[in-house]
Amino acid sequence: MNILLIYPEFPDTFWSFKHALKFVNKKASLPPLGLLTVASMLPESWERKLVDLNVSSLTARDIAWADMAFISAMAVQQESARKIIDLCNKAGLKVVAGGPLFTSEPEAFPTVDHFVLNEAELTLLPFLEDLQNGTPKKNYTSELFPDISSTPAPQWHLLDINKYVAMAVQFSRGCPYRCDFCNVTALFGHKIRTKKSAQIIEELNGIKQLGWRDSIFFVDDNFIAHKSYLKKELLPQLIEWQKNNKSTTKFFTECSINLADDPELMSLMVKAGFSQVFIGIETPDNTALEACGKEHNTSRDMLGNIKKIQQAGMEVQGGFIVGFDSDTPSIFQKQIEFIQKSGIVTAMVGILQALPGTRLYERMQKEGRLLHNSSGDNADSNTNIIPKMDLEILRKGYTDMMTQLYAPKQYYTRIRTLLREYRTPELKGSFRISNLLAFARSTLLLGVVGRERFQYWKMLIWTFFNRQKALPHAVTLAIYGHHFRKVCRLHLKETRKATG
Repeated sequence: MNILLIYPEFPDTFWSFKHALKFVNKKASLPPLGLLTVASMLPESWERKLVDLNVSSLTARDIAWADMAFISAMAVQQESARKIIDLCNKAGLKVVAGGPLFTSEPEAFPTVDHFVLNEAELTLLPFLEDLQNGTPKKNYTSELFPDISSTPAPQWHLLDINKYVAMAVQFSRGCPYRCDFCNVTALFGHKIRTKKSAQIIEELNGIKQLGWRDSIFFVDDNFIAHKSYLKKELLPQLIEWQKNNKSTTKFFTECSINLADDPELMSLMVKAGFSQVFIGIETPDNTALEACGKEHNTSRDMLGNIKKIQQAGMEVQGGFIVGFDSDTPSIFQKQIEFIQKSGIVTAMVGILQALPGTRLYERMQKEGRLLHNSSGDNADSNTNIIPKMDLEILRKGYTDMMTQLYAPKQYYTRIRTLLREYRTPELKGSFRISNLLAFARSTLLLGVVGRERFQYWKMLIWTFFNRQKALPHAVTLAIYGHHFRKVCRLHLKETRKATG
């Protein structure tokens, strides 16, 4: 069979980094890791073709070539996913769908032929067996969570790797915490399941053999959930891998803030090449944290914890939420002050949304406060619940907060705060023409014609005299700021239209 693996396009969101990608001639931040892994589970005799709509187009020739289309998507990609399904339906091409979007709400996609939901290690094989016997069913689901120590390596050769900023690998699935707004545990459970270190090294070698030398994202929802294994097994092997390959690869991942409680773990992560961590901070308000089940963020000095992590050599990126039931209009200024003091440059702030499968979603349903399905984009100034705070006050407070946070003065101030605390990693990358081009474009677009030119040069001059090693990173953060401001302006424009 000819299998067409299709990954829908991301809209213009904070996480798309579309406006930043242009500076380095890239098309997308990350490859579709799920589809690449599913490709490895298909029969060897089948032909495979990947079309990632974030880097290329889906053509009539692609659809005519295929016997079946496999689509995987997250909630934020739902608009593009619907268009793909419609195209395949019109062409008479069978559609097999899986991934978080379809697992959470399969009923919203009635024209999909087969749903292979939950984790493919358990549901794909039964589908393939039924398909071979000519008796494929509509739905394949499982309430179990598979052992991933036998999950095959993704088929990296299906990618045009030069179109991506970073590659991706997965070490673990599951999260021990019970945040009521998060659908990670609904999808992957509370028990931490990990791959073996040898699997990770094999995957890294596979990426390296394709000529990849840049960043790699560990997509784990909480990378540090299995601390003992990390410290005894994986991190020492990653350190050895870097050394043996004379590698300059930088890793980044997601984890919980209690990383700050373990100096040994932080040290090993930095030695292994980790330079960034995304942490769900959510809010500086303890009442909201306790109510949503994020107790592990309470009773701690979060600003002090962030500083510890950054001083260890890992930049903290942060997720924040407004619109909790206990929030009052004062929360917006509290969030601004916290974020400015923290030096978190990449602060992803969204209005609370209720995702299918979460405890929050169930509670909102029971209370009659659920409006519609979530957009999946928590930074688009919308919500699918009726908040306790007046909705217009919530939206105005949110948009005012985003305007302030990403205004050039505040944004560049955060860059300097970060660089004062951040211990620049010792890994030295080889010189690349793309880096020089990105710097040249940034000086033109941000330093000459951009509204922020004064703040841009002020930051670069300060960095040159105070943190010279961090100059490339400072330029990268400036470029991120350009993207964030573009997205903010887009959402603010749409919000004003929606509110009349």
